[in-house]
Amino acid sequence: MGVPAVLMLPLVLLGISGLLFIYQEVSNLWSKSAVQNKVVVITDAISGLGKECARVFHTSGARLVLCGKNWERLQGLHDALISVADPSKTFTPKMVLLDLSDISCVQDVAKEVLDCYGCVDILINNASMKVKGPAHKISLELDKKIMDANYFGPITLTKALLPNMISRRTGQIVLVNNIQGKLGIPFRTAYAAAKHAALGFFDCLRAEVEEYDVIVSTVSPSFIRSYRVHPGQGNWEDSIWKFFFRRLTYGVHPVDVAEEVMRTVRRKKQEVFLANPIPKAAVYLRTFFPEVFFAVVACGVKEKLNVPEEG
Repeated sequence: MGVPAVLMLPLVLLGISGLLFIYQEVSNLWSKSAVQNKVVVITDAISGLGKECARVFHTSGARLVLCGKNWERLQGLHDALISVADPSKTFTPKMVLLDLSDISCVQDVAKEVLDCYGCVDILINNASMKVKGPAHKISLELDKKIMDANYFGPITLTKALLPNMISRRTGQIVLVNNIQGKLGIPFRTAYAAAKHAALGFFDCLRAEVEEYDVIVSTVSPSFIRSYRVHPGQGNWEDSIWKFFFRRLTYGVHPVDVAEEVMRTVRRKKQEVFLANPIPKAAVYLRTFFPEVFFAVVACGVKEKLNVPEEG
């Protein structure tokens, strides 16, 4: 390689970096303009993902309605948002108490949400409740509670707010779902059932409201991990293995999911599957080679329960 070619390489890299920077800045401006002055309702805004969604949409100039079942934590989120934002470019968030597992109150809360600004432009269904354990040890009462929080609650709120969108012939509904809406994972029967049901409902709804120019989007991360993930204790080899394994399978950071929700709103995407390579491979395996998928999952369960093979 000649001297001129060697000198050109840094210039090419610098040019590519500049183009990427410009693209990112234009993309950020586009995102802000897409939600500026829009009324955005976020359920379970006090969760890790809810807070990140609130931050992203608030700084982009949306008129937020923050919903959650703990007033003190809602107030804390409200104060945190307004303390770092430019008041000349943002709106003071409004707060509404909402527990989606209490179906009897959702209709009244929906009216309160509409009273905040008179309309809803974007509804982000984020609330979720998890439970883990063998199916025969989970009570039917707890199964129903999981279904209320993850299925009946979100669809009840959606049905209550949907007529406002249809009458105005505009709006977007975003369901933050989970990989378990696409495949079942052992010891999470109630949660997977609720996520399958929710995905089925919003897939059907998407076709029903298209003629009214209402967009229905689903964002399905593998699962949302905590802010800090460290390899387990042990020797050097075990720690390195666990680190790389978790990098592949351990889920998606709340910041990444919130930014994907913003992109989904901006681009009006219908479906997004947000996952690392191994969860994506599992979904494809479940779709095209179900027998193999079931065998792999069953082996994992036997290993977990230390059940010996017969014969």
